[in-house]
Amino acid sequence: MAPGAAALDPRTPVIVGVGQIEQRATELTSALEPVALLAAAATEAQADSGVDGLLAAVDTVAVVRILSHRYRDPARLVAGLADMAPTRTIETDDGGNFPLTLLNRACAEIQAGASETWLIGGAETWRTRTAARSAGVDLGWTVQADDVAPTEQLANPAPLFHPNELARGVVAPSSVYAIFEHALRAQEGWSIDEHRDRLAALWADFNEVAVDNPHAWIREPWTAERIREATPDNRMVGFPYTKVMNANNAVEQAACFVVTSVERARALGVAVDRWVFPWAGSDAHEHWHLSHRWSLAAAPAIGIAGRAALELAGVGIDDLDHVDVYSCFPSAVQIAARELGLALDRPLTVTGGLSFAGGPWNDYVSHSIATMVEVLRAEPGAVGLVTGNGGYLTKHAMGVLAAAPPPRPWRHAHPQGEVDALPRRELAEEVDGEAAVEAGVVMFGREGPERALVGVLLPDGRRAWAGTSDPDAMARFTAEETAGCPVHVDREGALTFR
Repeated sequence: MAPGAAALDPRTPVIVGVGQIEQRATELTSALEPVALLAAAATEAQADSGVDGLLAAVDTVAVVRILSHRYRDPARLVAGLADMAPTRTIETDDGGNFPLTLLNRACAEIQAGASETWLIGGAETWRTRTAARSAGVDLGWTVQADDVAPTEQLANPAPLFHPNELARGVVAPSSVYAIFEHALRAQEGWSIDEHRDRLAALWADFNEVAVDNPHAWIREPWTAERIREATPDNRMVGFPYTKVMNANNAVEQAACFVVTSVERARALGVAVDRWVFPWAGSDAHEHWHLSHRWSLAAAPAIGIAGRAALELAGVGIDDLDHVDVYSCFPSAVQIAARELGLALDRPLTVTGGLSFAGGPWNDYVSHSIATMVEVLRAEPGAVGLVTGNGGYLTKHAMGVLAAAPPPRPWRHAHPQGEVDALPRRELAEEVDGEAAVEAGVVMFGREGPERALVGVLLPDGRRAWAGTSDPDAMARFTAEETAGCPVHVDREGALTFR
């Protein structure tokens, strides 16, 4: 028995089973639909716990929003396929933070005695969906009646983008995170070549972890040079990001984990060596819309929420043996690491990240939690931190985990007031005048550069969004430092250099 396990409060939350599934079907008709893939992962989680009756004990099934196929209550379908009889089903909105947000909620309810056993997870079969649509094939996936609905839906408080951002085309994550990348480069004073070398080296480190991860979608070794350079099979997407620097959503993956109380784990007969304890958690979000952030190179809510979770767990950043930083794009990793105080030369993932391990839209963090559980079981004295991110570095969730019992009861922080008090910028929705480049990205199609999307700052400090498809202007953004350069922006958002 783990040290201290006998004296634990029976309401202490504990993760007792994890499951991950990859599907590489060669025929469209043989591919499982998302809910069936998640049900298979649930069966894996039960086997992982060592207890045949684990799924029968689940009272809450919570599914992270599935995008490969629209279900009205996916948790109900998963429960039926995996022989669960929950009293409650939950579906989330979009956001990579939600697996951790759900874990934090499950821990709070279990600790308070409001619920007993949760299964949390998600699944995507985007590759099959895309192939079927291209071939005009009806896969016959489940369609639920119009009156079906989950017990509860966790919705975002507002759309993730401002209407003016939508109007100016600043919506696709592949463009927004590359804009963050330019802002970070300008702040650090790196040359374009130095910056690209840094990104390639960082992603090569992530790839090395994926190569050793049996659940990773891409386990082929990639050198830093191959990651950095645009080629026919690794084209430039949004400078400086080649395709492999973007989250890989063209995957067939499912992951889930089961969290319950120590009391129920004992009653079910789950061996203590399968237990991993959430020590603390936190949730917070930045100023909601990108336009209102003070700096496009910062995400202060990450640091605030991370420090709060670590403090509640009674550990410091240097006490962490393992971390998995949300890694949809390199800027997300670099900014989060800086906000948390993590060095970039230490391992920052246990999976290999969203590019290589796989980024199934909203559900990557279910995979990172499941993998972290496996890592911590193998090192009973180790402590791990998992981070989640939704939107455009918008929503953040943190979880501190360990196989050892927590030194204090699980606690949760929601330091939103501290974040809300931070400076914010106003958005100038209509501009006809002078400004300075803050950060931008050149978006590429298969034939080459198509359009630059640019954040600019007005003399009064307001931010505006602009763009240009002028070849010479786009070339400047990829060849020289443009941050701070004077520009003119007209009422339609067209940018010209002065």
